[in-house]
Amino acid sequence: MLDVNCDIGEAPSAWHESYEPELLGLVTSANVACGGHAGDAESMRAVCAQAMNLGVAIGAQVSYPDRAGFGRTMMKISPDALAQSLREQYDELSRAAAGVGGRVSYVKPHGALYNAVVAREDHARVVVQLAAQHEVALFGLARSATERLAGHLGVPFVREWFADRAYLASGVLAPRSRADALVTSPDEVRVRTRRAIVDGRIDAVDGGVLEVDFRTICVHSDTPGAAQLLRAVREAIDDAGAEITAI
Repeated sequence: MLDVNCDIGEAPSAWHESYEPELLGLVTSANVACGGHAGDAESMRAVCAQAMNLGVAIGAQVSYPDRAGFGRTMMKISPDALAQSLREQYDELSRAAAGVGGRVSYVKPHGALYNAVVAREDHARVVVQLAAQHEVALFGLARSATERLAGHLGVPFVREWFADRAYLASGVLAPRSRADALVTSPDEVRVRTRRAIVDGRIDAVDGGVLEVDFRTICVHSDTPGAAQLLRAVREAIDDAGAEITAI
């Protein structure tokens, strides 16, 4: 069984007038921007309401408090200050979800925070403790500090793979500064997703073959052609004989 997730609630325009409602209809889990890098009370409520209508799981996509940089810039921030910011972000989304009869079921860091907590212990601990406090699952990279700490605290950890992002042989995402960091061809996404599911392997952009193990597959909402890429992911899952279901 495989989950399909996407970042939602990041569009700069009014949510119902943006491209994102189409994306929400193609996923089983929505990583909802909750104010740190994007999103506000209005977009959160709109996303949560439609997610409830579609049976899509609601996740808190917490980030460094960096709206100017869209959460993609590493921040010098103390663990205490980060914890306070993430609590506020989670609480705001939780209120929006509760207002439409839903609830937050997992946490997923965004952007620079996602990359930082692969190895940075103090910020990884903040993220894991947030999930532990609310007794929800945590999405993240396999073999990361968050996975190890989640195991120590009894937090259900969901290994994630990105269908629209290239990987280095070390197992981390290729930096966006590389020209080949994004995978935007639906055909390529379909082929590499099927291979990842069936063989558990993908090609690393810096050479070699990387073994992958995951329960959820992500496509970023701001990747060009995101809707087509999500359809390609779903086709690959079906072709591989796997079931698409929320976590």
